[in-house]
This record gives sequence, C-alpha cells and structure tokens, in this order.
Amino acid sequence: MARTSAYHHGDLRAACLRAARELLEEDGSAALSMRAVARRAGVSPTAPYRHFPDRRTLVSAVAAEGYRELAGHLAAAHPSPSTPGELAAVAVAYVRFALDHPALFRAMFAEACDPESEERVSATEVLADYVRDVIRRAFPGADPEALWTPVWALVHGLAFLHLDGKLDASTPDVVAAQVRAAVLALLAESPALSRGSDAGGR
Repeated sequence: MARTSAYHHGDLRAACLRAARELLEEDGSAALSMRAVARRAGVSPTAPYRHFPDRRTLVSAVAAEGYRELAGHLAAAHPSPSTPGELAAVAVAYVRFALDHPALFRAMFAEACDPESEERVSATEVLADYVRDVIRRAFPGADPEALWTPVWALVHGLAFLHLDGKLDASTPDVVAAQVRAAVLALLAESPALSRGSDAGGR
C-alpha cells in the first residue's frame, strides 16, 4: 500500500528508480525489466512508462544516480587531492565503490544506455570534470586533457579486474594495496606525469 500511495502522490519516478536499484542489487541486470520494476514498486505494468519510455532510459536514470553517488564518494575520500599519494587514495575509493555496489557499477558502465539522456550525460560530465581537476591539481605542469583519460582508464580497469575476480579482492586492505601500488607505479613511470609533479615542487 505504501508504494501505491507514493505513486498517487506523484512519486512514481522515484519509486521506479528505487525498485530498479533493489532489483539490480538482488539479482543483477537480468532481473531488471519494466514489468519487474512495476511489480516491485506496487504500480500497474504500464505506470513506469509515464517516466521511462523503455528499459534503456530507466537504466540511464539509474546510472545517473550512480555517477552522482560515485563523485560524492570520491570527494569524500579526499576533497582536493594534490599529490600522487592522495590521487592513489581516490583510486582506492573508486575501486571500493565498484566492489561495494557491483550491480550498480555494471549498470553505470556496461549496460546499454540512452545517449540522449541529459541527466546521464550531465552526471557523467561531473565525474569527468572531477578527474580532470584532480590531474590539474596533482600535476600542474601536465596537460589535464591528455592525461585524465589514461588515468581514469587505469583505475576503471582495476575496478573491473577486481569485480571479475582477476585480482585478489579478498579483503579491503589487499584491494587498497594493489590499487595504490598500480597507480603509484604508473605515475612514477610516466615522463609527462613526472614532469608535472616536478613542476609542482614535489
């Protein structure tokens, strides 16, 4: 009754997103369908279509929520990282988010989404801007536009390697040590990053 009441009070969109995330966390993306979301939200099978024309737009809205939460999680790990060590701490937080929210993380990056979803595009840009700002602060002598993509790619790859069981994820300490070592090794071996770090007096 509570879910139906929420629908009648104009909270249908939020109820559908809540239901979609519950389904993702319980059974993965295979369980996520418009009909399943309607059933979980306690509304008619056609009700979700008022806000989401199809599954792809629903996934896009869920992904947008995930991007915003991830950006907040990274900022909480360190509000303004400016050294390689602080950057490594943010990388650890990124991988930790993926491991703590595996179904949501896969929906964010592995599910087909709506490329015209303004909400998703905007949330993705917030995350990308955060990574650019991290590079800009940590390596003031380097080109953030040239470096943010490979740095993100490394951390993102580490997240999926841990998720897929290719790297040891048995304990948070093991994960943190692996991610920190990989990030610091990349920064030490990259001439561009080293020049940026030197220019910043480190």
